[in-house]
Amino acid sequence: MEEARRVAAAVVDPEVPVLTIDDLGVLRDVRLEGGTIVVTLTPTYSGCPAIDQMRDDVLLSLTAEGFGDVRVDFTLSPAWTTDWMSEAGKAKLEEYGIAPPTHRAGERSGPIPLSLGVQCPRCRSLRTREVSRFGSTACKSHFECLACLEPFDHFKVH
Repeated sequence: MEEARRVAAAVVDPEVPVLTIDDLGVLRDVRLEGGTIVVTLTPTYSGCPAIDQMRDDVLLSLTAEGFGDVRVDFTLSPAWTTDWMSEAGKAKLEEYGIAPPTHRAGERSGPIPLSLGVQCPRCRSLRTREVSRFGSTACKSHFECLACLEPFDHFKVH
């Protein structure tokens, strides 16, 4: 099972090609049921257009490595959260030019929601502003740095 998990974990996210599905936290389980390897993925949100490509890539990767009977299941419960992203994945996002989630999803509480500054992944300034709630993909928003004037995506906290 360890080898099957290693192969599945190396599959690249089709929307953010610097991340693996393991970095992103959508790879939830790899187990053996009878003679079938069952991989469970949790999409980043219920309408994620990349999840079918992820499934196909997992199937192709595992069968290419000699695993014969493979099935990929999806689960929406518990719902995916950016808390599941690896620290290595967040560092890869920043290096790629996408601001990683700035806090844990469970940290939001209190009567007045505060908007935390999003740090520019290029110059590290907190002088940024959200240009659009929707970036290059639905899981990202589009920002502009007021210090270096560069645009960048920010991975939304879920």
